[in-house]
Amino acid sequence: MCMLKKHYLTLAALIFTLLPVAAYAQGLPAEVVTVSNSLLDKKISAVGNLRANESVMLRPEQSGRIEKILFTEGEKVEQGKPLFILDSSVYMAELKSAQASVQLSRVDYERAKSLLSKKVGSAQDRDSTLAQLRVDQAHQALAQAKLDKMTIKAPFTGYTGLRLVSPGDFVNQGESLVKLTDYSTLKLDLKFPEIYLSELQIGRVIEIQVDALPGEVIKGKLSAISPSSDSNAHNIEIRAEIPNNDGKLRPGLFAQASLLVDQQETVVIPEQAIVPKDGQFFVMTVTEDHKVNMIPVKMGQRRPGVVQIIEGLNAGDILIIAGQIKLKPGMPVTPIFVDGSQKENATAKQG
Repeated sequence: MCMLKKHYLTLAALIFTLLPVAAYAQGLPAEVVTVSNSLLDKKISAVGNLRANESVMLRPEQSGRIEKILFTEGEKVEQGKPLFILDSSVYMAELKSAQASVQLSRVDYERAKSLLSKKVGSAQDRDSTLAQLRVDQAHQALAQAKLDKMTIKAPFTGYTGLRLVSPGDFVNQGESLVKLTDYSTLKLDLKFPEIYLSELQIGRVIEIQVDALPGEVIKGKLSAISPSSDSNAHNIEIRAEIPNNDGKLRPGLFAQASLLVDQQETVVIPEQAIVPKDGQFFVMTVTEDHKVNMIPVKMGQRRPGVVQIIEGLNAGDILIIAGQIKLKPGMPVTPIFVDGSQKENATAKQG
């Protein structure tokens, strides 16, 4: 038993003696990546509610009884399609009376003109009959307009809502009948701080997300910019157009929007690679002889999990991204490439 214990102690002593030598010879393992340039988007964000491209509540211009309803609720209707027909018997009678008056006035005018050409009639009779003809024609046009207004048509292509009346109802002038909405394209009004005025340009890409479609990013474009700034809030109002050909979106939905105002190629590294020290920020890199080097850096924009480096790093540098607390400048390390760039570097050197 004593001999076995002594054997274990001797083996443990040997391992303890060899480990520091091996660690020193090869260096501590360190997770690294190869620094590369990436495209970094500069975006400004805002929130707003989606609005229909066009939306109107249809109302009659004249009172009357609803005779026919020519659509189904929720149906897509084309511009000019008749939707409601009101009882027009009274206006039809007025139109026929006006047409008869026009016909009689035209006969009187033609007779007076013919008599004047034969030097039998007078110019006054011709002018009087012509004036009466024009008055009767105006009455006919008025009767026709009243008759036409008894048919209510779609002013644009869109989708009908839930109708508020039924056939046989008597509706008054201006009473609500049904809402017509065009949401093939949606509008989104947003407000951005006026400091971004120089970066707001018509046609810039805007991305939106809505709670109704989690994880889905929908792209649109900036279509209009307000000509003036709000003197109290110091912001600029813009309008964006969001295509909605598939009909997934609906007016009234709350939207989170981000507007792409700039895009640049720059160094972007994982946030965990930053080492704060004495009010400054550093990163650890691996030199060609596999030793730790600590470099001060100047940071720029931040994104979830990453940070832009304006000064201090260049593409191709080997960056330590984990275990910095165990390392010191000048220590040897064994780099473990967690981004797969070791093979790419080896291939490039062989080439």
